[in-house]
Amino acid sequence: MLNKRSVFLLIFCLFSLLGIAQKDKKEIPLKNILGLIGKQHQVRFSYIEDEIVVYALTPPDKKWSLEEKISYLKRFTQLQFKRISEKYYSIFNDQKVDKPLCGFLIDAESGLGIENALVKIDRVNFSTFTDAKGHFEIPKLSSELIQIQHQGYTTFTINPEDLNVPDCPKFKLQPILQSLDEVVTQRYLATGISKRNDGTIVIKPKKFGLLPGLIEPDVLQTMQQVPGIISVDETISNINVRGGTHDQNLFLWNGIRMFQTGHFFGLISAFNPSLAQNITISKNGSSAFFGESVSSLVDISSRTNTPESTNGSLSTNMISAEFYSKIKISDNSNFTFSARRSLTDIVESPTYSNYSDRIFQNTVITDLSTNEIVGYKSEVDFYFYDITAQFEQKIGTKHQFNIDVIAIENTLQFNQSTDVLNKNSALEQESFGGSIQWKSEWNSKHTTEFKGYFSGYDLNSTNQTLESNQILSQKNKVLDYGFQIRNSNRLSNQLMLNTGYQFNETGVTNFDEINLPFFSRTITNVLLSHVGIIEGVYETESKNTFIRAGLRANYFDKFGVFLAEPRLQFNQALNKYWRLEILGEQKSQTLSQIIDLQQDFLGVEKRRWTLSNNDNIPIQKSNQFSLGFHFKKNNWLITLDNFYKKITGITSSSQGFVNQFELERAVGDYSVLGSEFLIQKSFNRFYTWLSYAYNNNQYDFKTLNSSSFPNNFEVTHAVSWAGIYEWKKVKLALGAKWHTGRPITTPISFTVSDTNPNIVYNQPNNEKLEDYFQVNFSASKEWRLGAKSSLQTSASVMNLLNTRNSINRFYRINNGNNIVESVDTFSLELTPNFNVKFLF
Repeated sequence: MLNKRSVFLLIFCLFSLLGIAQKDKKEIPLKNILGLIGKQHQVRFSYIEDEIVVYALTPPDKKWSLEEKISYLKRFTQLQFKRISEKYYSIFNDQKVDKPLCGFLIDAESGLGIENALVKIDRVNFSTFTDAKGHFEIPKLSSELIQIQHQGYTTFTINPEDLNVPDCPKFKLQPILQSLDEVVTQRYLATGISKRNDGTIVIKPKKFGLLPGLIEPDVLQTMQQVPGIISVDETISNINVRGGTHDQNLFLWNGIRMFQTGHFFGLISAFNPSLAQNITISKNGSSAFFGESVSSLVDISSRTNTPESTNGSLSTNMISAEFYSKIKISDNSNFTFSARRSLTDIVESPTYSNYSDRIFQNTVITDLSTNEIVGYKSEVDFYFYDITAQFEQKIGTKHQFNIDVIAIENTLQFNQSTDVLNKNSALEQESFGGSIQWKSEWNSKHTTEFKGYFSGYDLNSTNQTLESNQILSQKNKVLDYGFQIRNSNRLSNQLMLNTGYQFNETGVTNFDEINLPFFSRTITNVLLSHVGIIEGVYETESKNTFIRAGLRANYFDKFGVFLAEPRLQFNQALNKYWRLEILGEQKSQTLSQIIDLQQDFLGVEKRRWTLSNNDNIPIQKSNQFSLGFHFKKNNWLITLDNFYKKITGITSSSQGFVNQFELERAVGDYSVLGSEFLIQKSFNRFYTWLSYAYNNNQYDFKTLNSSSFPNNFEVTHAVSWAGIYEWKKVKLALGAKWHTGRPITTPISFTVSDTNPNIVYNQPNNEKLEDYFQVNFSASKEWRLGAKSSLQTSASVMNLLNTRNSINRFYRINNGNNIVESVDTFSLELTPNFNVKFLF
């Protein structure tokens, strides 16, 4: 006798076998089934091809009656069968589906559309890509399954029947990285920002949410939200990463090194926010393929892996207007063009007025004794623009070709006049660059890439003074070009080997000329470098362990100097929620910025690029090590990074001294010991974070009177908070920043005479400015105007509480009044901005 359990198991097995047998019966297109039924029962069916082509199912049993077969087809297709006569049937769909098949692909975590996903129909020569909203359309061609492929998401299959509905349904795709929570942190600080297991932070502007004070995803403003990255004077042309100077950061745009990063002399990013596709920021442990920076790496790429459909945008705010367009030339090629121009010489908005007041403080444009334009008529005419052009071409299935061009310009015309005199001064800052890339994927295990680039930078100023006939002309020019070859081989599923070679030639010219008394000076330096690279990447199949170790071997032809720079990134899962991160690097830099005099280049852009001579301007070298922990559970994110960083070979003129060392020329180093902490919590539509950074940053100049003292860019404590709410197409962001003031040097006493005015200073950087505090707000809303068009509006208020922050202070002698002046530079006042963008 069989017991009840045995009977149950037997029945279960029989049904399982029946299910398997049923699945083995191949589904065939409905059109073919109708042909078989018509032939067997001598009937005919009329239908619209588009209404039945998407259906495929298992044929009904031949033994069934005609009525049973029609009932079966109605049940599995939702189609209607109307009997016209004994031998004639009409088939129709009573739903409103007179449209192509369409849908939206949505990121399961962020709820945002997935762009550039490949949508293709099995066994049919048709494919397309999703747009920026994740939308796609395909014609009704076949009942074959529709495959969805994207490198960042798990492969997904859609039955065409699921798309044959009145609306365009949404399909949520799981990011590959989401299933590996221990590998990458999604929504780091904001939607569209993530942190990788190699220590880098990745920003995707088109997926970007909102950050306080921003109306657009400005890359250089966004990176200042990251713990350890700050600007001591609120500009993006002076970004300090872990206590370093701005010129110690390497900025790349599609492989082109950029020497100018800001418009409006540092208040606006020079990179069009509508253009960037992927921005990678590395504070430590960068790949061995990147050099020439002893601080951070900012790698901006506006390239796509696959050709996109034609799209574009028009936008304007209270400072500038911009245009962007990507044109699909063919199935394998795209052309992209963007342009942005300021409106500052056309309309003087409140935003422009506040920006102008902020940037032109303490320059020759203002009277140095009162910091106001007084006693004469003055006109300031300023504008900027940037232009980019890109061409992308896929050649076959293995090759990709790219050409990129960028141009950036800032122009300032300054006119001073009285009833008798009229003098004109000017400042022009421009950059131009281009790159070419050829990438070949020979097979799934072997890739070769060639890059060539050139970059030019030109800073010119002419300063005519009303008080005399003296004219000062200054120029700073940089020309940089080179190429890189990279070869990647996958040795196994866990191990990748990358090798490469780089060549680079850099030339720098500095020119100064005075007419009365006549003096002229031109200095030009050129440096060639050769670099060999080897790098190994190991990652276990479980993704619990990630290691990237590399060596960059530099040879500087002019000096006969060889420098080896090891790099390390190590990330290990300790358990389901905790990860350990160890990063280390040695790097070098031959190109840096110095300040000769505070009033150089009208006092607006005082810094000039100069090359190392391996003597009084040595090669800068860095050593950095960091140890970090990451915790993620139940939408909580906690990160802690502790680091030590030492930079050698810096010059005093590169540090912006405005005390007793302003005219000194000394070589030294600085070291930073710090910690960075972030805690973040997501509550579905609302998320908030709080960050803290600590820096102990000390100079060591052996030849100066005081050899060891605080760094000019030391910010000992910095706290940042933000609360962000996202609901459908509405986004709100409120945030606050607080940090201790930067170091300053105060005077002990002063003497003023006709021959030798003098200030006696305290020990360098003996005091600090008052603490800095600022509250910022942003809001945005998007309206869908059509299937492929929308309108985005955003508003922001910088310094919502209109806090008066002193961001720099120095002392000088006013010979006219025989007094010592305390000269303060103040932060941006309460400044609104508004942006309207039309996407199509």
